Amino acid sequence: MKKRPALTQLSELGEFKLIERLTGDLHMKQKSTIKGVGDDAAVIDYGDELIVLTTDMLVEGIHFNLVYTPLRHLGYKAVVVNLSDVYAMNAIPGQITVSIAVSAKFSVEGIEELYSGIKQACNNYEVDLVGGDTTSSMSGLIISITAAGTVPRDRIVYRNTARENDLICVSGDLGAAYIGLQLLEREKRIFEAGSGVQPELTGWEYVMERQLKPEAPRQIIKNLENTGILPTAMIDLSDGLSSDLLHICKQSQKGCRIYQDKIPIDMETVKLAGEMNIEPFLCALNGGEDYELLFTTPLEDHDKLAKLKDVHIIGHMTSPEAGTAFVTSEGSQIVLHAHGWDALI
Repeated sequence: MKKRPALTQLSELGEFKLIERLTGDLHMKQKSTIKGVGDDAAVIDYGDELIVLTTDMLVEGIHFNLVYTPLRHLGYKAVVVNLSDVYAMNAIPGQITVSIAVSAKFSVEGIEELYSGIKQACNNYEVDLVGGDTTSSMSGLIISITAAGTVPRDRIVYRNTARENDLICVSGDLGAAYIGLQLLEREKRIFEAGSGVQPELTGWEYVMERQLKPEAPRQIIKNLENTGILPTAMIDLSDGLSSDLLHICKQSQKGCRIYQDKIPIDMETVKLAGEMNIEPFLCALNGGEDYELLFTTPLEDHDKLAKLKDVHIIGHMTSPEAGTAFVTSEGSQIVLHAHGWDALI
């Protein structure tokens, strides 16, 4: 009997290598398809403007825990994580579709609460909900949202176009969503242990909101355009600074240097990380779910960037031979590795 070949476990590849394996042999057949798999969104040519399309799926038990996640916040976040991908292409979102699979444990009122968050996000970001699908599930709640946006063809920004000596920039602050998740998980464990101790969340409102109800970087896109800055490459920070920066490096075939003392971290994040014996910069490097923008710009944009609120220069791109490095506050150089979120590991 012929021996059956050993099967590869999903955990051996992880999310991104699995995507490469499944889609590496795809060849686009439509002239209108400009960009397929491999960026924050697909890009389609339909005239004077380009259309960008992106889809994200949130699965109960993998991406969210309903023990501490309000359904209204979950609906809001499900929209935002998709809009963030559209903004990462330097595009403006216009429409979404929403598909959900629900188990029998959910009431009609519960699903209405979920949709109240979806509608609130649509109103806040001036996006239309134009369709979707609803079906049943044997394993809780699954939400899949597709977002579409538009961008002038001369303003589209990809991941693979960073250049040597470009400045590396991030918006907002990093690590708050991750440490907020650690707080919620800690309090859940204490509560479930039956100690009678009620969750203590007072004073940590910022990090909890960054985890449960994040915002997409709409204003950053507007500010960059108003200042006359067109990024050379861009990605949204969903998987962690280390992972997402390495996506840009790999696809642009460049190296990088980023500096610990330049990475923006909110003081609430620093304080809570210290209480939980976690290095704050590790939250920023590896945490994920910040939904800020990571982008590169020409060196000559330095003075323009200095005028922008909530934009921080954290390093620069290098030749590929120089490698990828994280420079500590003491000046030591550490090889930057991807340690961010991976749904399949």
